[in-house]
Amino acid sequence: MDVVVFLTVKYLFKGIFSRFGKLTKLKKVVSDSIMSWANNLPEELTCRPTGLVILTGLDVTYNAVHKSIWDSFYNNRRLDRVPLQFQVVPGDHEYPKCRTNKRQSYEWYIPKGILKSGWMKKHLTQVPAVAVMFFDLDWDDAMWKEKQMECSTRVEIVRNSLQGRGTKVSVVLIQKNAPLPPGEDVVAAERAASLCSACELSAKHLYVLPQTDHLIGYTIRLENAFYELSQAYYHGEARKVKSHKDFLNKTTHQLLFVRHQFKIAFFNELKQDTHTAIKHYKQAYGHILELRMNDTNMLEVKTIAGFVNYKICRLSFQHNAPLDGIAQFRKHIDFFKGRIGVADLAFEHSAWMSKQFQVFGDLFDEAIKLGLTAIQTQHPGFYYQHSADYAIARKQLCRGSCKPLPVGASQAIVENIGSLDFYGQRPWRQGHQSIDPPDLQKERDGIAALQALELLEEHSWLIIPLLNSAVAQFKKYKSLRMKRFLMVQMGQEYFHARDYQRSIMLLSKVTWDYRVERWWPLLTSILMTSLKCAYLTGKVQDYVINCVELIGPYTTCSAEEKTRIQMNLLRVMSNDAPEAEPGLDAVCVEKARHLWTPGSEPCVFNVEMQNIVPCVECKARFTSAAVAADEEVTVEVYIRVRCPFPVRFSKVSLSLNNPMYNQYLEVIDGHGAASEGEGHEGNLYLVPGMPRRYTFSFLPVQEDVGNQLEITGVCVVLGSETARCGVMTWVGAGGDAVVPVQTCLSLLPKRQPSNHIDWNQIQLDAVTKIVSRPAQLDIGLKHQAPSLLNEFYLMQVTVTNREDVIISNVSLSVTVPEKDDYDRATHLSVDVAEFDGHVVARLAYMDLESLAPGESRSKSIFVKCLQTGIKLITFQVDYSIEVKASGHLIPCACSKVESVNLNTVSAFEVSVKIMNMKFETIEAIQAEEPFLLMPELKCIAPWAVNIQDSDLQLSKSVVKVDKSGSQLIGVSLEKNECAAECYCLSSLNSPLTSVSMGSYVLHWKSTHAMQYATFYWFPTC
Repeated sequence: MDVVVFLTVKYLFKGIFSRFGKLTKLKKVVSDSIMSWANNLPEELTCRPTGLVILTGLDVTYNAVHKSIWDSFYNNRRLDRVPLQFQVVPGDHEYPKCRTNKRQSYEWYIPKGILKSGWMKKHLTQVPAVAVMFFDLDWDDAMWKEKQMECSTRVEIVRNSLQGRGTKVSVVLIQKNAPLPPGEDVVAAERAASLCSACELSAKHLYVLPQTDHLIGYTIRLENAFYELSQAYYHGEARKVKSHKDFLNKTTHQLLFVRHQFKIAFFNELKQDTHTAIKHYKQAYGHILELRMNDTNMLEVKTIAGFVNYKICRLSFQHNAPLDGIAQFRKHIDFFKGRIGVADLAFEHSAWMSKQFQVFGDLFDEAIKLGLTAIQTQHPGFYYQHSADYAIARKQLCRGSCKPLPVGASQAIVENIGSLDFYGQRPWRQGHQSIDPPDLQKERDGIAALQALELLEEHSWLIIPLLNSAVAQFKKYKSLRMKRFLMVQMGQEYFHARDYQRSIMLLSKVTWDYRVERWWPLLTSILMTSLKCAYLTGKVQDYVINCVELIGPYTTCSAEEKTRIQMNLLRVMSNDAPEAEPGLDAVCVEKARHLWTPGSEPCVFNVEMQNIVPCVECKARFTSAAVAADEEVTVEVYIRVRCPFPVRFSKVSLSLNNPMYNQYLEVIDGHGAASEGEGHEGNLYLVPGMPRRYTFSFLPVQEDVGNQLEITGVCVVLGSETARCGVMTWVGAGGDAVVPVQTCLSLLPKRQPSNHIDWNQIQLDAVTKIVSRPAQLDIGLKHQAPSLLNEFYLMQVTVTNREDVIISNVSLSVTVPEKDDYDRATHLSVDVAEFDGHVVARLAYMDLESLAPGESRSKSIFVKCLQTGIKLITFQVDYSIEVKASGHLIPCACSKVESVNLNTVSAFEVSVKIMNMKFETIEAIQAEEPFLLMPELKCIAPWAVNIQDSDLQLSKSVVKVDKSGSQLIGVSLEKNECAAECYCLSSLNSPLTSVSMGSYVLHWKSTHAMQYATFYWFPTC
């Protein structure tokens, strides 16, 4: 049956296979097999140790009851169940033999190694703590005697196969019926005692498993019993090992001190006593540091030290003591980082150091997932990074010292390197512990064979997963610069691994940040690697982009290097193959040459110039911020190249937010061989460092009047559209490749030749507005301010044509801007003074027909203000005209606006006096008693006002005593003159405490207007 092992192997190259595909997986398997003797942790070390329980007597293939019993033990191993692993074996299964000649003394014993390679696996999967024999037997079975004998025979077979072991043997009787409560079944008690006697078992080791619906409950109870037996077994095994301590001495048995402490700790782990286990692991590690180390045993000591360090760190994190784990790891690294061993095998030391950092990073990361909190200065990313650094050092050591085997040499000396008796030993001198090797020739042959094996290692596929893990951690903890640095290393390793597509993809993700922060040496190095990748993959677009950036002024390439790159760029754009980049493998170059064979189909690609720091710079601008509808819009484009040699482009074009103008905004190079003297428009031959200007102009369309035109992009084409064509595009109006740093010197004025273009003084103006053509007419306003409240105020508007031609569709609009409906207190009317109670605040598009040059036309506008104050009144005249521009007749819509602030005032100020019949002022009136009401008027109008009539509109509570009329009829008042009249009134008998008397109506007429009535309300008495 399959072995039930609860392993949590999460620490070896976690996630690598899924991230890097089948090819990476195959390469990792190969690498693990090559270097497993030096750095890998065995599976039995990294798993969680759990006690082994052997189940025998179950026929899980043909017996359904037995199969269900096995499933109840094997399936659904949740965390709340006891940590045990179960195996089903036949009754005659052979277990590892126990040594019969027990050692009584260690006096003359010389250990051959520290830890046997099969010891942990043996106690995890082969030697059981508990052996359980299942047997079908009921208490009332008719053949009790025979079956009892058969059961005892089977138990004896199991016991004999485990002879010399302390394994606990138990028997489980599978019964069809549920057992009775204890004490009630006398037959069961007697037969149980008889069976224990026949099988030489303790009563505590005999169990009953009834075939009921609650099988899982009985199974869990059995598991708990087996767990207690297993703990007793492992406790006994640990005591046995501990008892050997008295026979050891530190002169010859140093290795045994380490071995015994490791075994005691491992047995305690199997017992699930992790606190005792870590104590003994620490003691084992202390003994390791006391060992005598030399080149012969250095690898073995480091291997076992790595095992013990792993256990200590893992248990420290498990006990929620991360600082202890970190301190242990630092102590471990500080002690062993300088103990290299054999100089010719220094790469082994780097591999071992890399694995130590990687494993600790995995442990740290696993602890974080389980709830541990890390910080930006202490997280697993640093350990993955150090692991990758040692892996890189391993690769460099391999390249510097390893050599292939000579022709005819054999690797038989290291064939069994994966199946040695002791961890960390050499296959050609197993069990040898002396300082000097026993056979120098074998030693040399073995070292040469190991170096040849190391040459087969693809180191980049070891480094990339480590860097990937480090990148993920630094990204998680927001260390962005470290993340970018590691991504660059990953890109370089992909390049060394010949995965050029991934290399260029990774490097392209970090170049922008280095451009922004102006790390020019780093950017140059990255671009050179990207250029090589683009060449080897035959990617024309990527190759051109890297060339355009590398030959610019900001990279740190030498002049010769920039010249070579520009020549290659010209070859590519001429549809030829570029020369190979220096330092590339000859085989790869040969493959790449076939990729650069010119094809029959044209190759057109885009280069987004805003994302790189190119050798070509562009600035575009409108020459004016606003352009009239009858004027030409002028756009200027400035282009500058900053590379070693001149460049000829094939086309320059602009695009606006209105595409219909784009046809006027391009220039095509029409020259063959270029010369530096050419400078007229259409010549796209640019000399380095000498900016060139290209000017475009066009007439706007009528629909764009009032709208903005914006430069949305600039396009410069390099190459031919029939072969290879690179379309360099800038978003918007372009700009400097790198924004220059302002200094005091840069602000000082400089003398320049008259025809020189100062690139730094060119401002980007990407937007212009199309405005209406200025109107050539006069708007005359004739009126006498101020206006009086409630009068129809006359304003005479005269429009005069000052154009040289007839204007048509002339219209006049008069508007009183109002903030809200509550503010609508100004009424407008045209030609006739009328008001029906509905306020009209706008008179729109009053037709004035056509006007000949010099002709005038007038309109009478009446304004009635219902509130005092200043009001803004606007007069707008719109008309159409055809004007001639650039040889074309263009229809234009013109408009002119005039505004006037009109002040509105009241004609009179009215005050009221209430007096008794003796002309004495009173505060209140009495019911049915006469009193006098005297309105007093003061004229505040700027001109004379004639009073036509006056009257009282009294409330129902007040009546006139006499029938007299107005006393002011015909009176004319100048400004600041006053008048008054008096009325005798009486209040009716009313229960109200206050009386509203009504209003005073005054009919008046100004000298230049019609008659109006104004109401003034009396106060309440």
